[in-house]
Formats: sequence, structure tokens, C-alpha cells
Amino acid sequence: MTVRGLPMAVPAPGLPTRVRIHEVGARDGLQNEKITVPTAVKAEFVHRLAEAGLTTIEATSFVHPKWVPQLADAEQLFPLLSGLPVELPVLVPNERGLDRALALGARRVAVFASATESFAKANLNRTVDESLAMFHPVVERAKAGGVHVRGYLSMCFGDPWEGAVPVPQVVRVCRALIDMGCDELSLGDTIGVATPGHVEELLTALGEEGIPVSALGVHFHDTYGQALANTLAALRHGVTTVDASAGGLGGCPFAKSATGNLATEDLVWMLTGLGIDTGVDLGRLVATSVWMAGRLGRPSPSRTVRALSHEDAEGQEGREAHKEQ
Repeated sequence: MTVRGLPMAVPAPGLPTRVRIHEVGARDGLQNEKITVPTAVKAEFVHRLAEAGLTTIEATSFVHPKWVPQLADAEQLFPLLSGLPVELPVLVPNERGLDRALALGARRVAVFASATESFAKANLNRTVDESLAMFHPVVERAKAGGVHVRGYLSMCFGDPWEGAVPVPQVVRVCRALIDMGCDELSLGDTIGVATPGHVEELLTALGEEGIPVSALGVHFHDTYGQALANTLAALRHGVTTVDASAGGLGGCPFAKSATGNLATEDLVWMLTGLGIDTGVDLGRLVATSVWMAGRLGRPSPSRTVRALSHEDAEGQEGREAHKEQ
């Protein structure tokens, strides 16, 4: 499932030589599915992603099953992933979620904050400041135990209820998460409204606040077809961690206007063409997303998956026709 010699690698000046992909398909992707994927299928999905060369794979979420029933099997799934030579972050909403994750040996956790009051209320039933207060003991306890903590920040570029989100408002919450002890932040374009200039402005403001670019990752949705352009803007600013979802799975169950995440395959295709190393075997990754799409009963929305799987199908048809002749 690759095209020989393509994409041709043509490096561009000012870009990093390597990017770490933070794969979110198994968590952020599957939590938005209408069907509940069997635990064994989820485990195989993560194993296949690891075999494709992804080194950071967000495994699941220890949120109360009432809120995210698709991931209610976190306790059953996580032990099936032990032994994989990859990082397996998990989402924890509060101290109870942290307890559940630590009991299973999780060494990387993430909290999920909001830059806007409306989304904090919809997602966490709290104000922004109340949610930060809730996360403080979670981060403190995790760090005391030597656990790596990621802080997700949603609605960094726009909110379906509030509209445009002022950059200083986003910077304030980022500063609070860093001061709390988060090792890295993921800047989320939850409803996919960001554009490259907006991305550059936010990253510049965060730098002026003293937050190093090495502590930042980006998480774009492709609602308006801007995810790759926004990613390139972030790379030019020095960001080297990019969130993506195999096959373009996912959205956000609490923001109905959010469509799918940036597809990992589309990201890898662009980065390969720019001569940027990811360590990912694109052919294996595409095969994994085709496999998962079959389990979900619908085609992958990733354009790269569709293009390469179509090439593979046409090639197979040609080989079979040649045999018949």
C-alpha cells in the first residue's frame, strides 16, 4: 500500500528533521464512534499501530463510563497492552481516574482542560478555574509518582458557543497548566476553525509568556480542510509534536460541530514529502486503518488511506487479470 518513490522528499528550510506523532485514534478516535468496539479489537488496533512504528499511542480514557461508554473497558484493555515498547498515555479526568490508571501501571497521563467557559461547562460541568482546581491534585500526585503529565487544552482557536477565542485567554490557561506541573501541552483546535496565521499568533504569544515550544504539541481537526496547513505553520514555529488519528477517526462528543481529527496517514505523507522523519511505516499504517475501517463498517475518511488502498486494489485487479490471460 505505497507508491514507489512517492512522495518525493524535498526538504524545506526552517523545519524540524524529526516529528513525534502522538497517535490518538485508539482513544480520541474510538470514543466518538456510535458503536462500541470490542476490547480485543481495540487491543489489536493498538498493537498494529505500534508495529507500524508509532511510538506514542494514547490507549484509553479513565473517564466515568456514563460519560464515555465507548471506553468503559479501560481496566480490561490496558493490561492487554503491557509489554509493548511504546508510550501508552491515558486520559484521567480527576483523582479517581488517576487512581484507576496508576493501579494498572500507567506512566503517562493526560488531563483535559478548556480555554472557554462554555466548553468547560459542557464538558466538565465546571468553570475554567474550577476545572483547573480539580486538576491540580491530579497533576501534583502524578508528578510526585514520577508520571509524565500532558495537558490537553480544547477550544484554543474557536468555540461553537462563544465564537473567536482571544489569544490572551488561551495563554492564561496554558500558563496555569504549566505552572501546575504539566510536562507538555496539546493545543486543541476542537472545532477545526484555526488558520495558519492564528496558529502562528498563538505560538508567538506562548513564547513571549515563557512557555518553551519544546513543551507544546498541536491537535488539529480538519473541519474546514485546514489541518495540514495549520500543522505546517506550527512546524515552522518549531513545534515537533503533532497529534493525529489513524484513518482520521474521531471528533468530539461534546462539541457537535467538530469533525474528524487530522488523519495520521495524511500527516505522514506530508512529512515524508518534506524529508521529515517520523519512524512510521506508511504502508503498515494504511493497512491498519483499512482493517479498522472494516471493523467499523465504513470507509476511512483519510484521503491518503483511500488513495493508497485504491492503488493497491487496482494493482491486485491487474495482477489477477494478467494471470487469467
